[in-house]
Amino acid sequence: MLSTALMAAQIPVEWKVDPSPVPYPEAVREMEARVEQIRQQHAAERVWLLEHPPLYTAGTSAKDADLLDARFPVFRTGRGGQFTYHGPGQRVAYVMLDLKRRKPDARAYVHDLEEWLIRVLRRFGVAGERRVGRIGIWIPRSNGREDKIAAIGVRLRHWITFHGVSLNVAPDLSHFSGIVPCGVREENFGVTSLAALGQNVPMVEVDEALRRSFAEIFGPIAGG
Repeated sequence: MLSTALMAAQIPVEWKVDPSPVPYPEAVREMEARVEQIRQQHAAERVWLLEHPPLYTAGTSAKDADLLDARFPVFRTGRGGQFTYHGPGQRVAYVMLDLKRRKPDARAYVHDLEEWLIRVLRRFGVAGERRVGRIGIWIPRSNGREDKIAAIGVRLRHWITFHGVSLNVAPDLSHFSGIVPCGVREENFGVTSLAALGQNVPMVEVDEALRRSFAEIFGPIAGG
């Protein structure tokens, strides 16, 4: 007999890709509505890939001093973490999974999100790494510097996840200078992207890598 977690993992996850930038308040409203539908078992779990117009979001641990230049709209949000930037050229993946049916373990879930991003990067020849005490995926550089290429910020409601991850594909990295990304102020830490690392990958290929790697870790996706 299959375990409850394995049975949940066998139910295909809905995969949605939005072709146009989605305003942040609209995305939050849609996520919250979907979380409630999942809780009531009226809808399937979902992964939603999108881009946002340029903006900053502040997680529950954000410090006002880490907002250096509010050149873009700033949104306070209930996800974990500190300040981050979203904008064109960055793939955001909002993940709505029912951990109560899968595995009610928030730390294990974040570890799986990290593994998802690491596997995606590996498909493009980039070695992303975890760091103890620093959320996200990091790229070690030859000069001793470490640059962040992907961020993670999640929230759980009734053990259903929302918010998720963001991967820097080819955003304008100067837009990150308006904040202290994730509260890391040390000079030897920065941000990077696939494009900055010489990997000029079309977003459609990134999406396919996200899809394949997600299925390896979390289970089947509807339609493939």
